[in-house]
Amino acid sequence: MSSTLPPPTAPAGPALLRIGREELLRLEHALSREWLETDGLGGCATSTLLMCPTRRYHGLLAAVPPGHVDRHLFLSRFEETLHAPGKEFPLSMARYPGLWAPRGHRSMTSFELVPYPRASFHIGLAEPCRELLMVHGQPTVLTRYTLRGERSGLELRLRPLLPCRRSDRLTFENLALNPRIERIPGGIQCRPYPELPAIHITLTVDGDPQAARFDADPLWYRQIEYQQDLHRGYDGHEDQFSPGWFTAPLPIGGEVVVAATIGPPVEDPAALWERESARRRAEIAGLGDGVGERLAATAGHYLYRGHGQRLGVIAGFPWFGEWGRDTFLALPGLTLSRGRVAECGEALGGALPFLSGGLLPNIFGLGVGDSHYGSADAALWFTRAVRLWQLAGGDPARLMEEFRPALRSIAEAYHDGAGLGIRVDSAGLLDVGGPELNATWMDAQTSDGPVTPRHGQPVEIEALWYFLLAYLERLALLAGDPQEARLWTKRKRLAGRSFKRRFWLPERYLADRWHEGAADPSVRPNMVLAAALEFSPLTRGKRTDVVERAETDLLTPRGLRTLTPEDPRYHGHYAGGCEERDAAYHQGTAWPWLVGFWAEALLRAFGAGRMQLERLAGLVEDYRTALPSHGLGHVSEVYDGDSPHRHGGCIAQAWSAAELLRVDAMVRDGGLPQEQA
Repeated sequence: MSSTLPPPTAPAGPALLRIGREELLRLEHALSREWLETDGLGGCATSTLLMCPTRRYHGLLAAVPPGHVDRHLFLSRFEETLHAPGKEFPLSMARYPGLWAPRGHRSMTSFELVPYPRASFHIGLAEPCRELLMVHGQPTVLTRYTLRGERSGLELRLRPLLPCRRSDRLTFENLALNPRIERIPGGIQCRPYPELPAIHITLTVDGDPQAARFDADPLWYRQIEYQQDLHRGYDGHEDQFSPGWFTAPLPIGGEVVVAATIGPPVEDPAALWERESARRRAEIAGLGDGVGERLAATAGHYLYRGHGQRLGVIAGFPWFGEWGRDTFLALPGLTLSRGRVAECGEALGGALPFLSGGLLPNIFGLGVGDSHYGSADAALWFTRAVRLWQLAGGDPARLMEEFRPALRSIAEAYHDGAGLGIRVDSAGLLDVGGPELNATWMDAQTSDGPVTPRHGQPVEIEALWYFLLAYLERLALLAGDPQEARLWTKRKRLAGRSFKRRFWLPERYLADRWHEGAADPSVRPNMVLAAALEFSPLTRGKRTDVVERAETDLLTPRGLRTLTPEDPRYHGHYAGGCEERDAAYHQGTAWPWLVGFWAEALLRAFGAGRMQLERLAGLVEDYRTALPSHGLGHVSEVYDGDSPHRHGGCIAQAWSAAELLRVDAMVRDGGLPQEQA
């Protein structure tokens, strides 16, 4: 009897990323490549190609429970086996101290990413397949098993492992866990800990919820080993609880669909699979195979609906949440570059209730009270995002009635004195931070304190301050209020004169900061941020000098280095334990998001001629080899400053993807956005 399932076909849209058996059997290589699914609510599913966890974050259902802002891992994986009379064939894989068990990867023949993760196996005459996707707008993951070939009479056994903990924590065998399960139609309900919601697992066999059975057998899997955590200097072993196993017939040409959720139980997993998989295929159908289009296909993973359905941005997966600086830097690329002007405005408006004392959060909580206000620049990057939203066609009435008052309140608070040591000095520039407080994006600290001390007057903070004053001047004139415009003009001119006097060096580039009467001559990419802004005290010639210096010392195929290799403090490799990585984080490591500002500064300095646009197209195209190499379809957080620029940090970073999308839009649109007449 042969399979009745139609043969798989590559969907329309970005090229099908297919990895064959030869690569899958190279364990170190296969385990370093990770896939990502998201639910649009801040949750995710992520693991390696082989579904073998190498990080504590790996799992099939990491969701944000009601009343929380942190992801919690409810379902890490299934122990999967196919059973024939007298025989057992593993599909899953895990690592324990000194051994791999089971070794399901041996029968794996291919992995495909688009439109959702799909693993194929070959076991004798049987060809099982596992597909997985998260449901958009629900804290739910679906797993679908199908079978082709000539071998009938097989059973599928699935044992769920339920850590039920914060994603960044570890769990161990304990007496506080409640091992009881409650049987529900088509599956089980389990609530190991009362402070977290129950997880519901239901399944159907060819649509029949009665065809499978569950056998209770509570036990702990001990000493699961996470090699990536150990490599990064963290604890890398934990215990995980399993309440028992499901047994379901897996007929040739049929399907077993499993739904796991912390929401209401899924009554018909197969029907939900059909709806969600069709939505996913339609979502990517119009996209081509360019790097920008590939990034556009996954850009939505970073946008999410948080508490009260507020639209926000997850800074990165698998360990970041919603961070203010990252949000306002990434929003334009994630939304405006894809023509989603309304979404950008919605996210900007949703941040306004968090405005407190002129500051916006560095880390968003449920409200002002539990948010973290540790960033001097989040509110300034918000200003720039509002301007880009306006240029993209944002609602003029909303700009003047909602956003302009917020920008005025930010400017007045910064001028008069806000938290984080923020105040304007007699030269009209901002002092921020302190000896133990780095309030800029270069905020890494080791046991010795800040790695890159930047308290005082960091160059990009001063440039953003000038930008805010110039923008408020423009908005006041637009509102027909020349008196207010004169106030902002006076402050802008003072700040501009002081900026050029303090930061422009005889070597024809910008100092990184001004502190205690002296300029810091470190060659860093923050000068590029200053040269890229639309409103700037820099002349076109000075922008040109900054661009050329950055190209010589900082530009790599994976972004801008955070320090010139000529500096004795330079670290060319981002590796080792926590202290070693933090020491390199902003001391030479290359960051992809910075290339967006280098591209913008290039166009402001040299114009949007054919040569410049072709060069920017090449910068984007350089990432074609990066997309399948770490977080599949995504751009990593950082890369080594030294060749061959090995990836590091989180597997999928919002502002990395966003700024590349923005560069792609510059090329597509023939230059930078212009104000409409």
